[in-house]
Amino acid sequence: MLYGLIFANGDLNMGPAVQAALDVPAERIVIAVDGGLRIALQCGLRPALVIGDMDSADPAMLAEAAQHGAEIARFPANKDETDLELALMAAAQRRCDPIRVIGAVGDRIDQTLGNIYLLALPLLHGRDVQIVSHAQTTWLTYPGAHVVHGQAGDTLSLVPLAGSVIGITTSGLAYPLRHETLAFGPARGISNVFTDGQARVTFESGLLLMTHTMGRA
Repeated sequence: MLYGLIFANGDLNMGPAVQAALDVPAERIVIAVDGGLRIALQCGLRPALVIGDMDSADPAMLAEAAQHGAEIARFPANKDETDLELALMAAAQRRCDPIRVIGAVGDRIDQTLGNIYLLALPLLHGRDVQIVSHAQTTWLTYPGAHVVHGQAGDTLSLVPLAGSVIGITTSGLAYPLRHETLAFGPARGISNVFTDGQARVTFESGLLLMTHTMGRA
């Protein structure tokens, strides 16, 4: 499996989580999403693939990337998928696992929410896919048991994504849940705190978005 590193056209938001995502093994593929090419180059990485409708990529950067061997996958502006969606699909088709997405958070709430919802793409099910920004990593979890590694004092937020999440039990967190329900809407699962080096979360049904923040959020 390849390590997939995707640069979307949002804000870099450099921080410890982003730096950890950049410290990747040699077996990797770097994908730039349209104008996310500037972020990839800013981080000193040359993409193997630049994908999107190219409405925001700098033409000079795009030409340079092509000269250095990047595949340019150009799509029409009028399409059903967002550019990041195309990039995630391309990463999955190339058997990338894990996948880290940098630059998916920006100044448009609709785009940021849409980027988060892309974690539910069927092609990504069963893969380790995280959106990374500054000191935060965000990923989608399905029913079962999940262990999150961190440090005492780190923050973990649990957010129901599509209706209620039922039967949640947690350990290793300051505010435990004991076979409870997190309803879609109320913010009860926000800003829990690690009591030691790992937290455990199990649940029976629903889709649960987890966000781990290094340190107190």
